[in-house]
Amino acid sequence: MFPGQGVQRRGMGADLFDRFPETVAAAAEVLGYSIRDLCLENDGGRLSLTTFAQPAVYVVNALALQAHRETAPSPHVAIGHSLGEYNALHAAGVFDFAEGLKLVKARARATACVSGAMLAVVGLSRQQVDDVLNTTGRTEVHIANFNSARQLVLSGPAGEIDAVHPALELAGARLTQRLRVNGPFHSPHMAPAAEQFEPAVQAASLEAPAIPVVANLTARPHRASSMRSALVQHLTSPVLWKQSMEWLWQEYEGPKRSAAEQDGRSREALHITELGSGKVLMRLMRHLRSEYMTGTT
Repeated sequence: MFPGQGVQRRGMGADLFDRFPETVAAAAEVLGYSIRDLCLENDGGRLSLTTFAQPAVYVVNALALQAHRETAPSPHVAIGHSLGEYNALHAAGVFDFAEGLKLVKARARATACVSGAMLAVVGLSRQQVDDVLNTTGRTEVHIANFNSARQLVLSGPAGEIDAVHPALELAGARLTQRLRVNGPFHSPHMAPAAEQFEPAVQAASLEAPAIPVVANLTARPHRASSMRSALVQHLTSPVLWKQSMEWLWQEYEGPKRSAAEQDGRSREALHITELGSGKVLMRLMRHLRSEYMTGTT
């Protein structure tokens, strides 16, 4: 499991760059600059920019995968949140490290051309958020991430995102927080970026995944026949993270069982490892697991 843009921070990957100098050199050849210097020596300013943040996260995620593979068994399935989906595809052998980084570089350049903002909303259901957007007439604001039943992310023009804050809080949101991104990701506003990105996707060398890769777009495994179109649609469509994790549990653990039916066993049948900077997805997963087992919608 791989995180996406937003986890970037100064110092990430510090324990990995010297372990895998060939991969770091390959990244520099694709990018034209040192990813090591960007993450370790910069004041953090460039890491906040989409053009640099997306390649940095992809590289650090890939280095974490390389380290993990030295001791861990081969995975049965891969998943990534937003940008992290490219690392999941790399882990499944859809493309090699350099080819994936070329795609991420092109994606970063395309999406950097579209300005906007994203807002995390905690404590409201999808219906409640939809009601707020409809009532306030904020038609330019869209739900971009379905992270859990009560954790959604909105995407849209910065002014519209800022303007909807009071109404969300009045509706009972426990938290409304701007994300560390400067674009309206996973919304129709990214249509120009998708159009710019499509030639890079069409030109990329892609193989059928060796293991299932759960797509943010559908909450089901990618199909080789539709992978190129899915990667383009990924930019303008919401991240179905909650639905994806629920599909994983249903597919690999079978029907939900009560505590009594588990015969006292508390260990989850599906072992999930997050690879990359931080453990934001693991924290979210624990919350999602509780929702899943209690049937929260």
